Amino acid sequence: MQFESESTNQAQNENQNSSTRRSLIKRFSRRSFINRTTMLTATGMVAGMMGSTFSSFKKEGVVQARERDIVGRFNYNKFVEKAYRVRLEAARLERSFPIPPHPTNGDEERYANKIGSDSRGLPHNQRGEVNLNAYNSLISALTSQDPNQYEKIILGGTRKLVNPQGPLAISLEGINAAQIAVPSPPALASAARADEAVELYWQALLRDVPFSQFQNNTDDSKVLAAVEELNRLSAFYGPKINGRVTPQTLFRGSVSYVDRSDRSGRTAKHVTPPGILNGPYISQFLLRNIPWGTQYILAVIRTALPGNDFLTNFNEWLTVQNGGNSGRAINYDPKRRYVSTVRDLGEFAHIGGALYYGASLLLSSPVSLSDPLIDGGIGAPLNPGNPYVNSRTQIGSNATFAVGHLQALLNLGTSRAIRASYWQKYYVHRILRPEAYGGLVYNNIVNSTQYPIHPEILNSQALARTYSNFGTYLLPQAYPEAAPLHSSYTGGAAAIAGVNVTLLKAFFDENHVIPNPVVPDPNDPTQLIPYTGEPLTVGGELNKLATNYAIGRGHGGIHWRTDGAAGLALGEEVAISLLRDERLGYNEDFQGFTFTKFDGTRVTV
Repeated sequence: MQFESESTNQAQNENQNSSTRRSLIKRFSRRSFINRTTMLTATGMVAGMMGSTFSSFKKEGVVQARERDIVGRFNYNKFVEKAYRVRLEAARLERSFPIPPHPTNGDEERYANKIGSDSRGLPHNQRGEVNLNAYNSLISALTSQDPNQYEKIILGGTRKLVNPQGPLAISLEGINAAQIAVPSPPALASAARADEAVELYWQALLRDVPFSQFQNNTDDSKVLAAVEELNRLSAFYGPKINGRVTPQTLFRGSVSYVDRSDRSGRTAKHVTPPGILNGPYISQFLLRNIPWGTQYILAVIRTALPGNDFLTNFNEWLTVQNGGNSGRAINYDPKRRYVSTVRDLGEFAHIGGALYYGASLLLSSPVSLSDPLIDGGIGAPLNPGNPYVNSRTQIGSNATFAVGHLQALLNLGTSRAIRASYWQKYYVHRILRPEAYGGLVYNNIVNSTQYPIHPEILNSQALARTYSNFGTYLLPQAYPEAAPLHSSYTGGAAAIAGVNVTLLKAFFDENHVIPNPVVPDPNDPTQLIPYTGEPLTVGGELNKLATNYAIGRGHGGIHWRTDGAAGLALGEEVAISLLRDERLGYNEDFQGFTFTKFDGTRVTV
């Protein structure tokens, strides 16, 4: 089940829609806008709808100011009319964007037993195959969109599905979820899906290896073995140098856009964002204490002790698939440290932290503070396009173009990105999670089922070593509850990362070189030491922050690489649409937000 455009001829209308958007934007210049007439005045509309309210105001002695142009007197009616026209124009502009195709990978239709679809939280048989009545109850609710039908979904345990009605909320700002294109995820039986699984099994095997070993001069045998195997795979699309995975590129993040040369919308274009391969694996934004007024937020984190791995027992795995609790908990290291290992990043992505709000504080705080107890920030200049950068008489504030304005957008963007991501999860793709794929692998080997799993995972060193280390063919999870109860594609955390990092790049100078970069001390990760390699820029480290968070969910075992890669691109598109709507309402002489997208292209919004 997918939403479809009312028009059956979207491709033919795309040029017309593009022309309409250009016309709308051109007509909406600040100076021409104020003088344009409209079909409906705000005063007439409000008077018709709320006459009784106006009467009560008069009884209370509240006098409405008459519209007049007197020096020093604000024209209330004109201001309200302008607000109405801006909102109307924003709606027209966003509606003008075409609805792209939303092709699935076909797995839900292909397999009658729904083995390629997410069914966690519903009841399953002893092999982990979903009860079809329960699955159909989910589909019935999603198809009807009737709130009462969601209450009739048949669950298998005590855990509840996460917010399936959330993406049906109508956002009053930004683009509609149905207008954002993401490529089709790999099919269950494909080599691409198997190769992502190989990477995830290696991430589980390397959870306690320090990132300091992810360098080309490493002598770590497991790192070298992972690199060697990933290079043998036929459809692995992670970052490479000269066509090869290296220790330096291992497990680094990527972004997936729809390949525009394929009008079906199925094909992905895989890119490595600028800065991702430069310097340390972990972004500088995760290694610095964050100044926060008279307080600060420590960068050291609570992390799990080595060996905290879950769902390695089939009964435990099945309990969690049915929506039950594993009954186990993470054992935490009593000593906090900087993010230093795959397990550390997985745990950080599990719970999260200050992240993007913290990044805004780091970017805006001076390098040196007068308080000897609070570290300084990065001291990044504002984006050169900010209208107050060169103002002789003014500065921005929380209202427009200062950090408070940005921080409000960060919160808004988070909500809107989740709506867009969850729409893909529930109403388009419903892709199975890696933990469920691991169950199919297990059953093929242990119970001789014939699930269509590609041999590149079944014959992999990663799988053989997992059995040797963990005694199972299941994918070991870093979290006792495994993944949240919503499907895998697109990654919600990645969408949040994409929207927030894009907004941060729009407000700050992304070419600014970060002063005094650091890395965790390999001999004592409770301490930092100076990083002395190539320069690290704000834009590159923000991109790295986004991919750290997206790929960190994979380090926990709960997301495919493509979940994060597509989620980042989706979040970026949400941010662009929010900025586009924001710009319509500004009074400042502003030429637009200019920044670099994840694919390296420069855009002005």
